[in-house]
Amino acid sequence: MQISELSDRSGLTVQTIKFYIREGLLPKGTSTTVTRAEYDHRHLERLRLIRALREVGDLPVASIKKIVASMEDESVGLHELFGTTQYALGPHIVPPNDPHWRAAREDVDMLVRELGWRVGDRAPARALLAQTFVALRRLGFPVTLTDLRPYVTAATSVAEHEISRVALDTPRTLTVHAMLASTVIYEQVLTALHRLAQEDASARRFASGPS
Repeated sequence: MQISELSDRSGLTVQTIKFYIREGLLPKGTSTTVTRAEYDHRHLERLRLIRALREVGDLPVASIKKIVASMEDESVGLHELFGTTQYALGPHIVPPNDPHWRAAREDVDMLVRELGWRVGDRAPARALLAQTFVALRRLGFPVTLTDLRPYVTAATSVAEHEISRVALDTPRTLTVHAMLASTVIYEQVLTALHRLAQEDASARRFASGPS
């Protein structure tokens, strides 16, 4: 297909597609003349993935480049690719020189050890969880394993479900797409469902009548 058709089918402008090619996010098309190139379904799939990462995952181009580079490197294993995606997602929090932060980070590390989770020391989610612990305590909410248990159970269940859906005998491209969908897009699904469930629970407990 020509770049104009690729634009129509992907929903992205020609200028955006050319930008992604220049940035190395999308392979160049096959040259047919000096000024023309042909594109195929692989380009369309890549553009749909990039669009999802940009629009739903809200990832910057630099982070997507890291993910794409890992996708294309056959020597990168699936677990390492998961790590690349997680680290690209961030958030990239700079720990403040604050005793409350240090205490929260120690609590996070202890929680991970108690749960027996195999998580890297530099995982961005450790810093994110520590940040939430600090915020909760400042608001007067204690953070205990009892309080966290429903969230731990839900997170474990969702993670196990997502990982189990990644088939090892499928082509790498499809495997990577499934991984990124679960890591980036379904995380937003989980957030949306949580908020909807909260509104429903609030309505059933506090509302005087049907909403």
